[in-house]
Amino acid sequence: MDINITKETLNVNKIVCEKKETIDVQGDMIVPDSKPDILNTINTSGNVCIYKKEVMDGKIRIDGNILTYIMYLADEDKDNIRGLNTGLDFSETINVPEVQSGMNVDISTKIKLIDCKVLNGRKIGIKISLEVNMKIYSKEDINITTNMNDNNIQTLSKNIKINSLLGDGTTKAYVKENVSIPSTDNLAEILNAQTCLVDKDIKVSYNKVLAKSEVEIKIVYLTEDGRICTSRNRLPLVGFIDMPNIKEENICETSYMTKNIIIKPNTIEEHSVYIELEVEISCMVYEEREIKIIQDMYCPGQRMQFDTAMVNTITNKQCKRNICNIREKVNVPELDGGTIVDVEINPIINKENRLNGKILYEGELELNFIFTDRSTVGINTKKVNIPFEQTVDGIENLENNRIDTAIEVSAQEFTNQGGVISSNIDLNLETDMYRNSAIPVIDNITMEEEENLEDYSVIIYVVKPGDTLWKIAKRFGSTVDDIVRVNGIERPDKLNVAEKIYIPKYVLKRAKEPITISQNV
Repeated sequence: MDINITKETLNVNKIVCEKKETIDVQGDMIVPDSKPDILNTINTSGNVCIYKKEVMDGKIRIDGNILTYIMYLADEDKDNIRGLNTGLDFSETINVPEVQSGMNVDISTKIKLIDCKVLNGRKIGIKISLEVNMKIYSKEDINITTNMNDNNIQTLSKNIKINSLLGDGTTKAYVKENVSIPSTDNLAEILNAQTCLVDKDIKVSYNKVLAKSEVEIKIVYLTEDGRICTSRNRLPLVGFIDMPNIKEENICETSYMTKNIIIKPNTIEEHSVYIELEVEISCMVYEEREIKIIQDMYCPGQRMQFDTAMVNTITNKQCKRNICNIREKVNVPELDGGTIVDVEINPIINKENRLNGKILYEGELELNFIFTDRSTVGINTKKVNIPFEQTVDGIENLENNRIDTAIEVSAQEFTNQGGVISSNIDLNLETDMYRNSAIPVIDNITMEEEENLEDYSVIIYVVKPGDTLWKIAKRFGSTVDDIVRVNGIERPDKLNVAEKIYIPKYVLKRAKEPITISQNV
């Protein structure tokens, strides 16, 4: 007797684990001889680079650098606002018991806190609290049993949509440009510089993934005549990743990691600043496939044995992009008569509510205004919080989904009228949803040989809590179809506890012959 099994091959990409770790990066900054002593720090910021990541058994090592800028009050009578910058290197090994060598890891970072302490007039101690978010993936090819060609074999099947991995890849993209400042400004030194990626977009065509975005560069600088000015520029960043057999309708998941940043002023006569960035772009492309998976099987009258393994994979993957427009007026009396030099914006999501295919985000913007005033120092800072709400709708099968939300500031504009600040801020929210599902994989099917024999009987069974027709039929060597037919059951999916049903019980034993199991993949 031949038993033909049909199998389908899937490339599953499962999320092994997610881990959030906070590491402390510390160092000292020595004031160069060319700069005056420090009285106090005014503002500190940093840009994070991860130039190396290594996945080992049970741990992940990351090496990086934080390009740090400090605006400080100098110990001199005039021109007392000055700037310092330094790079703080760090290397950290993070224990992750679930990880194995060869797995992929997606890393994102966020500076939670920067603490500066003036140790003396020529030395500053810096401590940075860096949040590291890691998502570890493992991919493998699996063969799913989808069909048995023997009518006597009873199968319990379920149609399921699976996000099969079509391919993954990595590329590096570069920005090397000179950004101009007004010709009336003779740049003396940079007080602060921030870079971020905005307006990320993905295009799929001709077996390639085109990942494009813009690098927004904000530079606060001091001029030779003592003025504090701000320059904003956007530079294109484009990367191509070869990916055979992908289509426009496939789902692309893309991550960006800054590996290196160089920011340095050119000569005064050039009125420009040189910017160099190296960004690693990683992409995973998924195809949604609906397949029939055999969850259980048996053969009335014969002993059937098989192995069942549960394989975790990603299902119900969706990605939503939304723009949150914030238009608020905030009262900041300290800014009355002053000029805004810079505004640092930190968006935070405090709460996430799910209801009827929608996600309601509740959050706040932490604004740090840096502004000139009439004090002896001439510059000051003020922190203000603005609450916001945003709804993301049109989500399928929201229940039990994992949700990752990335939020970025895509546009900002502030107007000061007598200490009343009109804030126009646009946020980009990218909501990535997926479900970690365990699917059964049946393998190593064997059946015992029997002599010719046929028997038939009917028993009466009382339905117990948790019973299904499948469980009852398998237990007594019957079939679901025969139980439904004999009892005239109209709704096979609904059984009443304590109900009596008739079960035709079969014992069908076939002539002794070799059993051959073949597989079609």
